[in-house]
Amino acid sequence: MADSTSHSLAAGPRRGATRSVVWAPHGMVAAAQPLAAQAGLDLLKKGGSAVDAAIAVNACLGLMEPTACGLGGDLFALVWDPASRRLHGLNASGRAPFSLTADDVPPQGDGTIPPFSPYSWTVPGCTDGWFELHRKFGRRPMEDVLEAAVQYASSGFPLSPVIAGEWERYAGAFAGMPGFDEVYLPRGRPPRVGELFRNPALARTLQALGRDGRDAFYRGPIGDAIVRFSRGHGGFLAREDLARHSSTWDEPISTTYRGHEVWELPPSGQGLAALQMLNLIEAFDLAGLGRASPDFWHVLVEAKKLAFADRARFYADPAFADVPVSGLLSKEYARRRAALVAMDRAMLVDEPGDPRLSVAETTYLATADESGMMVSLIQSNYTGFGSGYAVPELGFGLQDRGAQFSLSRGHPNRLEPGKRPFHTIVPAFVTVRGEPLLAFGVMGADMQPQGQVQILVNLLDLGLDLQEAGDAPRFHHTGSSEPTGTVMRDGGVLQLEPGVPLPVIAELARRGHRVEADAGVFGGYQAISRDPESGVYAGASESRKDGCALGY
Repeated sequence: MADSTSHSLAAGPRRGATRSVVWAPHGMVAAAQPLAAQAGLDLLKKGGSAVDAAIAVNACLGLMEPTACGLGGDLFALVWDPASRRLHGLNASGRAPFSLTADDVPPQGDGTIPPFSPYSWTVPGCTDGWFELHRKFGRRPMEDVLEAAVQYASSGFPLSPVIAGEWERYAGAFAGMPGFDEVYLPRGRPPRVGELFRNPALARTLQALGRDGRDAFYRGPIGDAIVRFSRGHGGFLAREDLARHSSTWDEPISTTYRGHEVWELPPSGQGLAALQMLNLIEAFDLAGLGRASPDFWHVLVEAKKLAFADRARFYADPAFADVPVSGLLSKEYARRRAALVAMDRAMLVDEPGDPRLSVAETTYLATADESGMMVSLIQSNYTGFGSGYAVPELGFGLQDRGAQFSLSRGHPNRLEPGKRPFHTIVPAFVTVRGEPLLAFGVMGADMQPQGQVQILVNLLDLGLDLQEAGDAPRFHHTGSSEPTGTVMRDGGVLQLEPGVPLPVIAELARRGHRVEADAGVFGGYQAISRDPESGVYAGASESRKDGCALGY
């Protein structure tokens, strides 16, 4: 095991990283697109806070990476505030329309809500999230914060390679959907690598937000345009839904792992699954096993299945359901569940436990400023461009997050008017002895908690540095039971990246894992760590995305 008394996560020789860790004394930004990261860094240099920088980066990404995020989606954030010496959590996710019930929805063949339809629309929470964060922690005027995104939307930006590839892939599915071609295929095709893309309608929307504030979205002309679009295309969003929307400041939840405190936001998100996985694997000597051992991978995959069984059964909007967070986070509960791991065979059925106590596509970015404020922020449309429906006069599409509701009667995540759906996007944070250490995240739907756990194992068990931890090959297990109501009966599919040894793959298959090598979606990682003694920042951004870490 790595020395848990040494809390620098960025030191050490390079043993397999695609690039060096980035070091800087004053501030740091890590994001999935270099121009967006530069916009955040420029704001830090002008005296903006880490929150100002995070909003600036996110606004640029809504333009530059609409395949993952935008004003039509939701947002979650964890903010370390050096003034109060504590971590603050924001849930800026939207709710189902008040006029929509589960009985109104024609289900797909598997009983779930059609994602690329108006039935999947929920209130976009991103904008309110920006303004809540800015109200509490911002330093620069919102017009300044959004200036770079406005300029790039008006004048254009050249597409980067990974995003261009995703754009082309999604265009095949969404071309011809209402508003999509007008906003995202202005030349009748996806923009190409290096080609300038402009979105003047989005520039006008961002200008209105900078000038008139959040009410321009939820009580003004932007919201009115969303409601008109909804009425015109069979949707259920109404002015009341937008006017009644608000974000919530939620107390983060945590567990301990190898002498560190790992923090997540509570449900309706899935951050709890990452904490449950850490509790499950804590009893295993992963450092002693090492990445070349089949047992190493087997333990992680089986822990994922157990945590995701609880995720499917218990995670939901706590305003509507009694989510047993304390029980699911209990170390004793984790020990009982870990005993179900059979080292010689893969689990085929993922039954949830009883957590009662005896006395449950996305962009990620991180920012940090000179005061010590650190932000871990994630924002998403859900499936790529979201529902595929875009509002031309506003320049952005509408998310399909409502597709993550269940239609099953009695399920805690069942669709109800005004309810938040189960959410996959989860920012993460690590402290040690109450001091801020690491803001990080891994993009990609159900990959996020299992990806976060793999990053932490690489850092805290195996002693990899901040960049190596993200570049190392990963697994992605898919096919677990879901909060939408689908159930795993065949063990799911274990996808492995290139670099996992062939003998490991063969042994995992022998144990009953249905292995797909060199296939799957393995997320996108960004991270910023802070040296507790010097205050110096280190940043990392993995090679699976176009992004980078920049500091000054």
